[in-house]
Amino acid sequence: MWAVLIDVERWPEWTPTMETVRRLENGPFQLGSSAAIKQPQMPEAVWRVTAFTPGRQFTWETHVRGMRMVGSHELVDSPAGCTSRLRLEISGFAAWLLWPLVRRNASQAMETENSRLRERCRRS
Repeated sequence: MWAVLIDVERWPEWTPTMETVRRLENGPFQLGSSAAIKQPQMPEAVWRVTAFTPGRQFTWETHVRGMRMVGSHELVDSPAGCTSRLRLEISGFAAWLLWPLVRRNASQAMETENSRLRERCRRS
């Protein structure tokens, strides 16, 4: 599951929540890596990895439309083997205004990403 998770440029192949993902540097995905991401109904944003534990989790963040967004992708042990946990934190003045409007879409997007990740890993 980890290999699929950190192959961010291939995310658009398995989740409709990503239109394009383009790494901005060569080499392994790691602390400091960045990617330009275009998601439906959002402007393209550059996400930079700010925390990285190989095989377990990464966190990245971006600033867009007056909001700071921090996304965390974590693999956790479970009775079924391994599951993915996604978190999204949004802050900033625009977040206070926009969160009531985007909360439902953001929650649905995270659910979709998680279910599609599981499906992709089952096929891999």
